[in-house]
Amino acid sequence: MSPITIRPATVQDLAQLQQIGRQTFSETFAATNSAANMRTYLEEGFATEKLTAELQNPDSQFYFAELNNDVIGYLKVNTGAAQTEPQAADALEIERIYVRQAYHGQKVGQLLYEQALRLADQARARYVWLGVWEENPRAIRFYQKNGFVEFGRHVFTLGDEAQTDILMQRPMTNNSH
Repeated sequence: MSPITIRPATVQDLAQLQQIGRQTFSETFAATNSAANMRTYLEEGFATEKLTAELQNPDSQFYFAELNNDVIGYLKVNTGAAQTEPQAADALEIERIYVRQAYHGQKVGQLLYEQALRLADQARARYVWLGVWEENPRAIRFYQKNGFVEFGRHVFTLGDEAQTDILMQRPMTNNSH
């Protein structure tokens, strides 16, 4: 198997980002949510204007995982004001790690996660945090295995349904503060 590569995604990658975003969100959540709520979220959450603004935000970064020039997963991290919940200025949020279902179990998520940790280290972040749906045990186990602990909860609205995300964080111990 060819090596999986990780590369920054830019505004020029908008169409690919929309495609991988919609596909992986759908694969992850369609079975447990209504078709109407999924349709609304996929249209609004991955709208051209919204993604363009996110790609152009200096406090957000996207990365693609590629195999043979095919995007198989992606990562989005936020710092500063781009974080989706008020957090410390020296925190880094992992907003999204999604991998196409066909590539689950092949360490793609781990590679994207390791990229996020490198970014946190470069940003001299004191901790990394994220929100994960309480009904996504696979993701919760992944983050627990990587040293994350729960520190709160928040509501994520999908269409007309309010869902609970568990907020998890882990300290960055390898930098000097």
